[in-house]
Amino acid sequence: MDNINSFLSTIDFIVVAIYLFILIAIGYWVSFVKKKDEDANLFLAARSLNWSKIGLTMWGTNVGPSMLIASASIGYTSGVVAGNFSWYAFVFILLLATVFAPRYLGAKVQTLPEFMGKRFGQSTRSILAWYTLIATLISWLALTLFAGGILVGQILNISLFYSVIILMLISGFFTVAGGLKAIAYTNVFQMILLIVVSMILTVIGIVKAGGPAAIVEATPANYWNLFQPLDDPNYPWIAIVLGYPIMGVWFWCTDQSMVQSVLGAKNLKQGQMGANFTGWLKILDVFLFIIPGVICFVLFPNLTNPDEAYMTMVTRLLPVGLIGLVMSVLIAALVSTIGSALNSLSTVFTMDIYVKNYKPEATPKQVIKTGRIVTVIGAFLAVVCAVAIDSIKGLNLFDVFQAVLGFLAPPMSVVFLFGVLWKKTTKKAANFTLSVGTLISLGTGVMYLWIFPNEKYDFWPHFLLLSFFIFILLAVLAFLISKFDKTVDTQVEFNYGKLPKPDRQVSILWGALVAVMIGLYLIFNLVL
Repeated sequence: MDNINSFLSTIDFIVVAIYLFILIAIGYWVSFVKKKDEDANLFLAARSLNWSKIGLTMWGTNVGPSMLIASASIGYTSGVVAGNFSWYAFVFILLLATVFAPRYLGAKVQTLPEFMGKRFGQSTRSILAWYTLIATLISWLALTLFAGGILVGQILNISLFYSVIILMLISGFFTVAGGLKAIAYTNVFQMILLIVVSMILTVIGIVKAGGPAAIVEATPANYWNLFQPLDDPNYPWIAIVLGYPIMGVWFWCTDQSMVQSVLGAKNLKQGQMGANFTGWLKILDVFLFIIPGVICFVLFPNLTNPDEAYMTMVTRLLPVGLIGLVMSVLIAALVSTIGSALNSLSTVFTMDIYVKNYKPEATPKQVIKTGRIVTVIGAFLAVVCAVAIDSIKGLNLFDVFQAVLGFLAPPMSVVFLFGVLWKKTTKKAANFTLSVGTLISLGTGVMYLWIFPNEKYDFWPHFLLLSFFIFILLAVLAFLISKFDKTVDTQVEFNYGKLPKPDRQVSILWGALVAVMIGLYLIFNLVL
């Protein structure tokens, strides 16, 4: 394939420049012109977010370079099986809306470490805060910057280092200037644009390939099955069914970057409807990001690098100008993910470490100033990590993203599920899981990915099954420690009030989504 940059014209770059100007103008308007309350909460948007902004922010945070590049890549090589990472998620987004969100909002917390601090005490909050900082820095900032740097480098024909700097400067503007509110407002514009442009690309690709029937005919039969047989080397069904829930609970219910916008909801109903909206938007992932990879397999079957599938479709099928619009949308997705992660990093450090441990008497101005300093430091560390990741070779980008999440997930999933669902869970069990459990989980990940890599040593189970086994081990240990712990844990501060009954409108929306998702799984496993 020719250099991506060779397919771009001056008009495309003009479109990108106009888009960036509009994006910055929106951020400026929200952050400075529209802002009337100087004391508005920088981190939770003064708890003013409605369902549409919550849904678009959650989806926009999730839609990053891995979705645009890696999803098309795995679609090119394996079909729709990776759609499980989008469609299976509805179960855990529902869990967030019905189980976790009522307790988070009822407890009136700004961060999830604060919530666990009310449940188990300050030591748990501190451990969880540092865990969240490290996880955000690695899984959200460094990996996203790395993948985004590769993408922007292809588009602009510049080195990874300069690509990363450009992305971080744009993202940092929104986080430092306006916090979550600027990100949420610009996401409305960004995500609508992303849907429209990606849909245009998919439709053009389907027409070029001769229609849906021709695409199905030209691809292997297993390309259209969400559940693959047990002997499938990439994603056997048992790995998806058992392993993804561990990742799903952590990612959708306990990760600060994902839950942040729900914490900023006007009320519980808006938060639950926003989560529901995210579930509907996740349906689009397969059609907008994975199917283009399948279409690319039909139109350009001889690609030497499947990671080029998405940009091959863009540069070969779209006209001048529209290519520039796609470039703009890609940048928007990167800005959304990086900006939300920077905001979460700043929030957790400021509220759970700085204020709680070092300066409880800090004024609002000091809190905001500290948050902005942390944002700058976090951005610098993320750039360093992203450049360092560039030295790792030979790993599939999609699998790297999923594996990192899979090895980060077990300790958090155990602590939050036990902490919320079992009143007898003790502080010792929680702290052990978050500290020793994290060493076990991440240590296994290091062994799997680097020391005894799965590519060379065939004794490893699938990384999703490894995640499941680690979860079971930590859950058993947490249960035993709680049962034999004679210490009485009394956290009088922990009170999220009486849990409200589900709103009728919320119940109807979730019922409709569940029905649609069951239908999609039947179609992509029994019909196609």
